[in-house]
Amino acid sequence: MDQRLSAPPAPLAWLDANARARREAGLRRSVRPRPALDDQVRVDLAGNDYLGLSRHPAVIEAGVEALRIWGAGSTGSRLVTGSTALHAELEDALAAHTGFAAALVFASGYAANLGVVTALVGAGDLIVSDERNHASIVDACRLSRADVAIVPHLDVAAVDGALTHRRYRRALVVTDSVFSADGDLAPLAELHQAARRHGAVLLLDEAHALGVVGPGGRGAAAATGLAGEPDVIATVTMSKSLGSQGGAVLGPVEVRDHLIDTSRTFIFDTGLAPAAAGAALGALRLLAADPGLATRSRARAAELARLAGAPAPAAAVVSVVLGAPERAVAAAAACRERGVAVGCFRPPTVPPGTSRLRLSARADLTDDDVALFASALAGALRAADGAVRPETGT
Repeated sequence: MDQRLSAPPAPLAWLDANARARREAGLRRSVRPRPALDDQVRVDLAGNDYLGLSRHPAVIEAGVEALRIWGAGSTGSRLVTGSTALHAELEDALAAHTGFAAALVFASGYAANLGVVTALVGAGDLIVSDERNHASIVDACRLSRADVAIVPHLDVAAVDGALTHRRYRRALVVTDSVFSADGDLAPLAELHQAARRHGAVLLLDEAHALGVVGPGGRGAAAATGLAGEPDVIATVTMSKSLGSQGGAVLGPVEVRDHLIDTSRTFIFDTGLAPAAAGAALGALRLLAADPGLATRSRARAAELARLAGAPAPAAAVVSVVLGAPERAVAAAAACRERGVAVGCFRPPTVPPGTSRLRLSARADLTDDDVALFASALAGALRAADGAVRPETGT
């Protein structure tokens, strides 16, 4: 009897076909490590360092001091060894700055969204979610096991209708405050009114609003008068305006207590590294001492939008829609060749036919930086017309 085995099946062969299809659609991606000193990039409009604080000496020193005192890692989950005095101080400072009663720090903004949604709703409940919400919200909705009504972008009437015509035990309306790809602002006051009429909770992702929107960068919830309301919860990240890492949930004390007891991404994830907590706290102190940082970031964003012929932004995100993915990729590459790094967003990050350059304004941009961008963009748009399909972008 022939004991030789036949060739084993190739269960991952489908990956090659999928990769070819993405390449043909202009959607192939690659990881491009960023050097510590990039001689090619003179102006960075791709990162989310909206206030220019990630390299601020005071922020770096705050992180280094935390590193010296507490060590490189948090060593465990927040409920075991992963909570330090810095974490508590950061939570108090975040709550005070944004106007909420309490805050709870997570290892990332993604983990904060997953943790709060899945802890508040489940089977038999309803989530009403804007169709352009961030992927972390989409994943949180899926994991929650609740019924999910996805409504058209910024459509308050659709939110009201979803809450009216569904049966549910509890309901949650969730939206980005500032949408990460489009840069537009959700109609928060109207959404809150719709949620309150139906006894629902409003959850806001303030990732792109903290540090930029409202007086002193206190966020869109504070700017709209919603911070501290008993039926409003927010999430934030420290990886954008605060130039560090980590996330947090803001809301009533009862919500914080509930998350400590039930949120899986809080209970089972390793706590935020002390250096990141220290750096975020240092950045938050700078923001509190200089409220004009938020104003300067918004002013530079408006200037970039005017030069690009893009809609006026609500915060620091400027979206320059170019259509086909290969046009956006070619334009981003041409900008980089001219010394300006920009974001390149393609499906599935954005809807088909809306591939774009995504610009992140910073409070520390100079007039020379803006002038270089204007020159680079003009050349990039010419390059987009003869687009090829290099493998880069988001």
